[in-house]
Amino acid sequence: MENIHLIGRSVITSELLDVSLSACMVTDTEVITGSGDYPWISPGFFDIQVNGYKGLDYSSDTLKGDHLSAVIEALGKAGTTRHLPTIITAPRERIVQNLKILASMLDENPDMEYAVPGFHIEGPYISEIDGPRGAHDATYIRDPDFEEFLTWQEASGGRIKIVTLAPERRGALDFIKKITAAGVTAAVGHSAAAPEVIKKAVKAGASLSTHLGNGSHAELPRLRNYLWEQLADDNLYASIISDGFHLPDAVIKTFYRTKGSDKLILTSDVSPAGGSAPGRYTWDKIKVDVHSDGHVGLAGTPYLAGAGHLLDRDIARFIKASSCSVPDAVKLCTVNPSRMLSLEERLGKNVVVFRYVEGDPSLNIEAVYEDGNDSFKF
Repeated sequence: MENIHLIGRSVITSELLDVSLSACMVTDTEVITGSGDYPWISPGFFDIQVNGYKGLDYSSDTLKGDHLSAVIEALGKAGTTRHLPTIITAPRERIVQNLKILASMLDENPDMEYAVPGFHIEGPYISEIDGPRGAHDATYIRDPDFEEFLTWQEASGGRIKIVTLAPERRGALDFIKKITAAGVTAAVGHSAAAPEVIKKAVKAGASLSTHLGNGSHAELPRLRNYLWEQLADDNLYASIISDGFHLPDAVIKTFYRTKGSDKLILTSDVSPAGGSAPGRYTWDKIKVDVHSDGHVGLAGTPYLAGAGHLLDRDIARFIKASSCSVPDAVKLCTVNPSRMLSLEERLGKNVVVFRYVEGDPSLNIEAVYEDGNDSFKF
């Protein structure tokens, strides 16, 4: 391996890669060396929205502590070394129960704290309208309740990093102010809000759009709608799912040109059925189909139900759709989510070695190294 590309704040030693390099620290997205079809080296990918994977479900009433370590390992093989377990709309008791289970696992295994720096709650404070509601169970959708949020934080050991909600729900704007003051990112998602409500949400402290373009109506007013409003607001980060199924290439390119390389975040939104063999599965009470191309949909419908792929595919698809560079694409799922959540201090702790070949559906992950040393992890 005589030529390599380096991306991000990764500490690379010659012993680690068996190449003639001295230890080096590089800037966010600067390419230090390498050209052509040589391996790239970057910080491990950071996914801020993971619902589960390969049959394991963070929102399930059958969740066990060791499910967390199993998901960490499965994601790591695809280059994702950090993620936020995401709990979706569910009964009050189950959200608290599952947060306690996950928090207990982290308390007992502090070495896992880097891989799981926090949790994401998506719902239950979202729109109940078909389209914006997505695959969430309408039975458990409710208005924001700050006292319930405090119960979540206590159960999680203070680890909640993001709450996705619809700002048009009763009490949502006050809720956004309170959780933002508590250091938690308020995200707009699964919303049918009028444009003026989006503006009020941002003023209240909302700073992220969750999977922008998805969890929305099939048809919108041509010019005045919540999509344009979020896209145009420079105060909002936008996470997107660039797997080739959730957003057309033209939309991805437009989002990238509008938000730029500093305010866009790639997320997988992978569902518990993701990574499974083609067939029909149950996600809580919902029947979903895993198709032959890996994408996940509501059973017997053309509608999506979360995602079936991870960031190794999303990065490759994003490069194709946007025509951006490899470093710029990787920045969207390393530097940007870390910066948004104030988790930059150990960005290069884990290192991913991969190849990108134009036209391939996914990156080819060659190795993942732990803690910037020669400990091969996956």
